[in-house]
Amino acid sequence: MADPSDQDPTALETLIVRELGQQPYEPVWRAMSRFTDQRDETTPDEIWLLQHWPVFTQGQAGKAEHVLAPGDIPVVQVDRGGQVTYHGPGQLVIYLMIDIARRGLGARALVSRIEQALVALLADYGIEAAPRADAPGVYVGPAKIASLGLRIRKGRSFHGLALNVDMDLEPFLRINPCGYQGMAMTQMKHYVQDVEFDTVARGLRDQLVAVMGYQSTSYQRGLPSYE
Repeated sequence: MADPSDQDPTALETLIVRELGQQPYEPVWRAMSRFTDQRDETTPDEIWLLQHWPVFTQGQAGKAEHVLAPGDIPVVQVDRGGQVTYHGPGQLVIYLMIDIARRGLGARALVSRIEQALVALLADYGIEAAPRADAPGVYVGPAKIASLGLRIRKGRSFHGLALNVDMDLEPFLRINPCGYQGMAMTQMKHYVQDVEFDTVARGLRDQLVAVMGYQSTSYQRGLPSYE
């Protein structure tokens, strides 16, 4: 594992935060994969905040039988960990392009910090939530409120998390979420009547910056440009 003291201090301490609005899934997936392939030891880490148009994504461990009745919602086979999940408007998606080797982290430590940020954000809204050792994600009682699915390539992460804020949960009934038959799904709207999506996004962004230990942030809009 790389020693953070040997790395460029600007890249190590600075996080670029991109706000992308509502986006189709596949172009964003291709962009984060390309970003990960092209970055080097001087490239600052980035997180991307967005919502997706309705889509089911099937992870590397995914099994076809967990996609029950997708109907008119497309199913996309992707390269993250985990099985099938749903993304749609009203769900906060955050992709984390983190050089975990440079930050002196392992994959499990990265997951733990993401879970800590989610639990802290939900606590700010009076929602008592916790991770589970047997099923990745964050839960309110038996119901899942946030999903995690990451890929690590050459010591750098991509993909990320999805927090159900104020969305239509019906599409989750068309799948076995994360491969678990009958798993109950919930959202912040069930516990906080006037939850505001943009406020939640800012709050979770700040929690992630804190748990990851960045010293400065740069806020941008739009996907990275490539030569």
